[in-house]
Amino acid sequence: MTGKLYGLGLGPGDPDLITLKAHKILQRVPVIAWPAPDTGPSFARAIAAPHLPGGQMEIPIVVPMRTDRFPARDVYDKASVEIAAHLDVGRDVAVLCEGDPFFYGSFMYVFERLAAKYPTEVVPGVSSMMAAASAAGRPLAARNDVLTVLPGPLGNEELTKRINASDALAIIKIGRHFNRLRALIGKMNLLPHAFYVERVSLEAERLMPLAEVAEDTAPYFSMILIYKGGEDWIQTLPGSKA
Repeated sequence: MTGKLYGLGLGPGDPDLITLKAHKILQRVPVIAWPAPDTGPSFARAIAAPHLPGGQMEIPIVVPMRTDRFPARDVYDKASVEIAAHLDVGRDVAVLCEGDPFFYGSFMYVFERLAAKYPTEVVPGVSSMMAAASAAGRPLAARNDVLTVLPGPLGNEELTKRINASDALAIIKIGRHFNRLRALIGKMNLLPHAFYVERVSLEAERLMPLAEVAEDTAPYFSMILIYKGGEDWIQTLPGSKA
């Protein structure tokens, strides 16, 4: 018998937001694998760290963090070979993923390489989008509202079309596109409806109306929430929630 492959969603950053199911798996698997930048620590492993029993074998999946394209397939090909070597001898492997594995999660690239060959289970996690709405004190969408998730690197023409077609939006992957995105949202007269959330659920969490953000760039773990649907929701600040 081979080992079982797990894709574990760990939530947005607060270790208390992992699910009970993910916690149980973390406690018993002999091998964990986790994505890591080529400089600095792994965010996914840091979330899981308080729940690890110790003594597990670990496989870092080192992904270069840069704006130019790199051979990502090679990274996941190599990691999948390492993971498969453990599965082949009967060891279960849990691949850690911040947020949810199938919501822009890195685990999907391991899944496409190994799920057809080994027993696999995906454990969903709390999405940063859900955590951001909770922290901001404003629902994402209701009733028949159309909710759209937009990657920030999209061009202005495509963003404008999709923003106009939606009642509620979450714009992610902001980074160096932040200034352009804020200018576009202002041009569309949506700044009063836009909220900025950064590093949600962590000690460094920031929440504020988008119009009040002074910076021209944003960290990777940030997003913009916009609501222009039919509900009369107001933006609230931390400490002022009803």
